[in-house]
Parts: sequence; C-alpha cells; structure tokens
Amino acid sequence: MSDDLREMTVGTGAGLDTADMVLNIGPQHPSTHGVLRLKLKLDGERVVECEPIVGYMHRGAEKLFEVRDYRQIIMLANRHDWLSAFSNELGVALAVERLMGIEVPERATWLRMALAELNRALNHLMFLGSYPLEIGAITPMFYAFRERETLQAVMEEVSGGRIHYMFNRVGGLKEEVPAGWTKRVREAVAAVRRRLPDLDRLIRKNDIFMARTVGVGVLTAADAAAYGASGPVARASGLDFDVRRDEPYLYYDQLEFPVVTRQAGDCHSRFEVLLDQTYVSLDLVEACLDRVDRIGGPVNVRLPKVVKAPEGHTYAWTENPLGVNGYYLVSRGEKTPWRLKLRTASYANVQALATLIPGCLVPDLIAILGSMFFVVGDIDK
Repeated sequence: MSDDLREMTVGTGAGLDTADMVLNIGPQHPSTHGVLRLKLKLDGERVVECEPIVGYMHRGAEKLFEVRDYRQIIMLANRHDWLSAFSNELGVALAVERLMGIEVPERATWLRMALAELNRALNHLMFLGSYPLEIGAITPMFYAFRERETLQAVMEEVSGGRIHYMFNRVGGLKEEVPAGWTKRVREAVAAVRRRLPDLDRLIRKNDIFMARTVGVGVLTAADAAAYGASGPVARASGLDFDVRRDEPYLYYDQLEFPVVTRQAGDCHSRFEVLLDQTYVSLDLVEACLDRVDRIGGPVNVRLPKVVKAPEGHTYAWTENPLGVNGYYLVSRGEKTPWRLKLRTASYANVQALATLIPGCLVPDLIAILGSMFFVVGDIDK
C-alpha cells in the first residue's frame, strides 16, 4: 500500500473498529414533515449525536407583521402552522383586543371556542393518519381523512376556507354563522365520534405499531420542561399543563374537561394523547354549541376605520393544537405593531430531538421524528 492511502475498517460487530459517519436527514426528506434538516453522527446504525438545523422555510413573518395593520396581520399569522390556522388567528386577535381593551360579545366567544376545538380535532386527525403512514401503515390515513373531510365541510361552510379560514377579526368574528349551521356541526361531530373507534381499533393496540413505538424515543418530564415542550408532546411525558385549564382564556373556565396525560413519554404515549384529545375536543365542540344556541346578539364589535392599538405591550398565550403559542405585542400607538413576537409550540418541541434521538437506531429515528407532531412552518415562521 502506498503512503498516500490509508486503510480504514468501517462496520459493526465484535472485533471491528468503527468510524463515525455524518449523515444528513433532510432538508428534503419524506419523513421530515417539510424542510427540516437533522445532522446525525452515526456509529454503525446507532445515532451518537443529533443536531436539528432549522431555518430553510423562514419567511420573516415577524418582520412582515411590523409593516401590516392589525387586520392584515391575522391573514399572515394563520399560515405559520397551516394545520392550526384558526387557532393562530385567534391568538393575534386576543393580543390586540387585550391591548385595546375590547370586550368581545359573548356569542362570538363561544363560537370562537367551538371553531378552535374543531380546528384542534382537524389538526390531530392529520397526525393520527400521517404518523402510522411514516412507519409503514397506509390504511389509517384513509380513515383519518374520512373524518377530516366531515369536519372540513362545516368549517368550509362557515368561513369559505378549507385551510386558511380567516374568520377571526379584532373584536370578534367575520360574520354570523349560516342558519342551521350548529345543527350540521352536531351531525358532523356525531358521525366522527361514531366512526373514530375504527381508527382507534386499527392502530392503538396494533402489534406492529406497538413494536415500533412502545419504549422508543422516551422524553422524560424533566427534559420536556427544560426544553419548554408543551402540548401533547409534554403531556405524554407527564407534564400536566394545559393553558385552557390553568390560565384560561375565552370561556374555558366555564367548562369542565379532562386534560389527557401519560407517564411513559415514548412515541406510543404521544400518539395516545393525540388520539384521546380528539375525543375531548369533540365533546368540547358540543358543549360550546349548547351555549351558542342559547345566546343571541352580535358576533363582533364596531371598529373605527383605522384600528390603532394604544401605546403599551401585552402577552397573550393560547393552547394551540400542537402546544402553547405566545403572542407578545408591543405598540407605539400606531396602526401597525412596533413588534409582534411569536412563541410557537413546534419550535420548542423540536429542540428536544437533540436529547431524544442520540442512542436510538436509524429506523427508530423516523418513528421518533414523526411522534413529535410538528409543522415546519411553525418552527421557522
């Protein structure tokens, strides 16, 4: 062998020296939910180190907010987590209303809650279908989309949109719901509740699914808290925190509902929390509609032609489908905000991958990544 060649043995097994290999998963990869990049250091098939690299979808949303008036911001804000558009709109509207001291009509508030819970169920159903698909099960996707289409129909009827609803306004909602809409929502919710056990029985206790997820990707409660994880990801690790119950906004303090938690913190627990939360959201939709049917009156307040928030700052946070979203609004008394900072759930949750993935095998990496239930636009903004 000449001096300029070096022999290196790469492999695994007894008696073999192994060399670490750097592998990039993404930014274009079918298992990364979009343009997320994971820089991995591998020892054979085992991951030694993981560095999540974000920013490939960054669209400068927070800077765009600064040159848009408060009505236009709502349109931009519903796009960072495109599976939770109504909830994103709601957080911005709540922050502006709090700073302006606007009292939203009671009927509008109950309608907002019903629509937010419908949006939560739609978000969860997407992941309940796509997560099994990522680890080899195609059938759950069809069941999940059957239920999504049923709920999408009533969301589209009320707002005109299937993804970006644009139904929130500063001071309430865009307009009154169509005649008979609450009855059609009840029928849709009843149909989904009746059929959801099909998906449940198909996947929750499936032997292959459990082999891929039980005990895999364990996130401890301490690590979840340290990274600021929230939503289903954190509650699956035993963090019993839900803004709707613990720091209530809208009228959530007037309703009683269970906060779904698990203790194991593994991939299967995260899936179970998402599934069980969908049942809870359907119950909450019906509870909100009971109030809507009993309350008349307007669904918004009359605003001046130019909306200007007074000088000051405020922070509003909401329990979005994927976790806690925060909206820090700073105003200098103009028609555009001086600063609107987004605290998104996915950004905090994905940080935990640096702790979660090292030590796992490459095939398990896909199962772990999918169980974090993130939207890349919600990370990069």
